[in-house]
Amino acid sequence: MTQPESFSLDHRIVSAPYIRVAEVRPLNSGGVVTKFDIRFCQPNVAHLEMPTIHSIEHMLAGFLRDHSDNVIDISPMGCQTGFYIAIDGEFTTEQMAELLSAALGDLLEADHVPASNEEQCGWAASHSLPGAKAAVREFLAGRDTWHEVFAQ
Repeated sequence: MTQPESFSLDHRIVSAPYIRVAEVRPLNSGGVVTKFDIRFCQPNVAHLEMPTIHSIEHMLAGFLRDHSDNVIDISPMGCQTGFYIAIDGEFTTEQMAELLSAALGDLLEADHVPASNEEQCGWAASHSLPGAKAAVREFLAGRDTWHEVFAQ
């Protein structure tokens, strides 16, 4: 089995919060996809609760696209410590930081979680706007160190 890039990352030596390019994958069509590791919590030390993750995912799905047509997907990590964001093209960490900051600013201003109803969501009862805002505030508070992936 081919291992994903994240399985080769030593999770014991990273220092969350951070943003890192996890992979730049050339496509058969000639383009590229840049996959970012957006780490909110220190692996094996802390994690986000599922309603918080779910709400951040719903909100970023729209807010990221409000600021860039290059967003392909946002996926929560199964370990509940962050998200992967896939971008069409080659994006730098600095570009992602700007895009993410803008979208997270929108999230903090939101008064509801979009599509958090039974018609549009497969587990509509599992959302937390207060949890999402608290996690985002904490993540944004660490912005000065987003570029520092590994502990010193």
